[in-house]
Amino acid sequence: LAADERCMFCFQIDVFLARSLLEKLYLFQYPIRPASMTYDDVTHLSAKIKPKQQKVELEMAIDTLNPNYCRSKGEQIALNVDGTCTDETSTYSSKLMDKQTFCSSQAASNVSRYAAAVYKKGELHLTPLHGILQLRPSFTYLDKADAKHREREAANEGGDSSQDEAEDDVKQITVRFSRPETEQARQRRVQSYEFLQKRQAEEHWVHLHYYGLKDSRSEHERQYLFSQGHGLAENTELIKSPSEYLMMLMPPSVEEENDKPVAPSNVLSMAQLRTLPLADQIKILMKNVKVMPFANLMSLLGSGTDSTAVLRCIQQVAMLVQGNWVVKSDVLYPKDTSSPHSGVPAEVLCRGRDFVMWKFTQGRWVVRKEVAAVTKLCPEDVKDFLEHMSVARINKGWEFMLPYDEDFVKKHPDIVQRQHMLWMGIQAKLEKVYNLLKEHLTPKKQEAQSAHPLLVSGEQRVNMAKAKVKQNYGQLEKELQKQKAEMKSNDTSAKMDVSNIRIKEEPVSDEEPMDTSAYEGMNNGIVNGLHAEEDSTDSINGHLPGGCIDRVAQELKAFVSSTFKKQFVLTLSELKRLFNLHLASLPPGHTLFSGISDKMLQDMVLDTGCKQILVPFPPQTAASPDELKVYALWEAGDTYDQHRQVLLEIFSKNYRVRRNVIQSQLSQECGEDLNKQEVDRVLKDCCVSYGGMWYLKGTVQS
Repeated sequence: LAADERCMFCFQIDVFLARSLLEKLYLFQYPIRPASMTYDDVTHLSAKIKPKQQKVELEMAIDTLNPNYCRSKGEQIALNVDGTCTDETSTYSSKLMDKQTFCSSQAASNVSRYAAAVYKKGELHLTPLHGILQLRPSFTYLDKADAKHREREAANEGGDSSQDEAEDDVKQITVRFSRPETEQARQRRVQSYEFLQKRQAEEHWVHLHYYGLKDSRSEHERQYLFSQGHGLAENTELIKSPSEYLMMLMPPSVEEENDKPVAPSNVLSMAQLRTLPLADQIKILMKNVKVMPFANLMSLLGSGTDSTAVLRCIQQVAMLVQGNWVVKSDVLYPKDTSSPHSGVPAEVLCRGRDFVMWKFTQGRWVVRKEVAAVTKLCPEDVKDFLEHMSVARINKGWEFMLPYDEDFVKKHPDIVQRQHMLWMGIQAKLEKVYNLLKEHLTPKKQEAQSAHPLLVSGEQRVNMAKAKVKQNYGQLEKELQKQKAEMKSNDTSAKMDVSNIRIKEEPVSDEEPMDTSAYEGMNNGIVNGLHAEEDSTDSINGHLPGGCIDRVAQELKAFVSSTFKKQFVLTLSELKRLFNLHLASLPPGHTLFSGISDKMLQDMVLDTGCKQILVPFPPQTAASPDELKVYALWEAGDTYDQHRQVLLEIFSKNYRVRRNVIQSQLSQECGEDLNKQEVDRVLKDCCVSYGGMWYLKGTVQS
């Protein structure tokens, strides 16, 4: 043929199905043999099989004369296994490791698609395989060597005194009566690994005789690999259409179909999930997600799903908590299961988790210690309950992870009412089981007033404050006029309840300070009792004399100056607390009762020679804005002013510092080596120690 020409040859081969060795033919897969071992007629010494388990053990000889065989190693192994004496029970009678045992394991559980083929004279004869076994070396002789070693040690350590023997003969026997075994316990015992191992060990070995490759018996058995009759009547299985014939050769794998999970567990396949019934879809979704709004559930189920049917199914596997659906406890902890942490049965876990769910129906916050104290469960189980439906907040507790679903509550009041009745029944059961106290049953007033989410934007807070000011402005004005009249008529006998006096608190939220500049004009310039205009002296306590403002400033300055000379470092929150205590010690009618605002107090702190220290607090701090404002006396007029200033400069760059860093920085900046007493004096004035670190006073976050 020319080089550019192509040729294709077609062959037709007759295929026959041999049945003589059906369910008797096995395929052995030997490991790669070492140089000292050959798989021939001589090497197979013995063989045995357990038919039910399809387990085979072969004993094969090792060529000890092979140059690759290490004789010293072989002698050492034989000595370790059998010891110095040889008898009928010895593993290696030649005092040399001259044989090796191979044990089988199933290579494939389904061998229906495998067959042994023999090609002869244009005919292909197939015999189905009954099993495929992989042979691996068995090292049971090492276990025997260890047992012999332990016996020798026990014999050496054992005493031969008559007293010891007498003591060994007398032993106390404890008689125990086993309880009747339940059906569930029996099923667990039957399915246990120990029971299965015991059953496998009880099956007796069937000893086999090995015939070599050239033995006449082997030649005779090999003929059974060929089909005994070539007539069509005896091979009707092969009279099939091409597609049926391929299906016989390659049937669909039952094993692969069984291995496919009926329902996804960790990673959900939405295509496979939607082939399941609606109830199963909802159960699987809720079991994996655990907490979900109804709108999200409908979006996952796909368009066209009937919401009424979903509501009917969701109530079978979930409970309504703050307008959201939380999976039921008995779905997560089925019957006859236990905790992976403590081994507590599922019934106890369900009660504990129901208590957590019920607490979230009362409010958005739950304290972990309270749950642990009531349920008496281990911390790991309680943490699992809380992580299912809430998020931990530093220094606050655990908050329900989803906002209140007001839309669902408004659209489905009948469902909400039904779920409320169910929660009432659960509450009654929890009261009996846990002996709940009144404080556990009564929600906090703030949380009971509204179930709306606490996460409100700053703009919404400002609008709410404006509306509240407009609503109460008239009433406040009337009360102010009435109070002025009473103060004028009872000028000599006026008394003031000191306990009601508080420094004006600036409006603060967790997210951002409230901007009140938009409605400050509605208060006619009044700021905590004092007019904002400098020329006005009319206060909430009545008309003050002309020099009252100066006296108030002098009194306030004296208080601030004396306080900082004692404390040196104060946060605004601590300064306000000390000022309230100072007011409580003053007589009624004192000039400081005229009203002091936060701004006035802070301005006075700066006027007395103090400075604000911008401490770099950690981002996750839970401190209030007043606790974040730190003031320090910059010059006290003593010899330690420079040292304190260096120390304050250090804390303006670091939230917490080690003592050795502070001491080295002081020595470097001040140009002298300070002794321990001097460093202690400076640290005592401005800092506190906590956990081996030093902080400015009032800035430690526990």
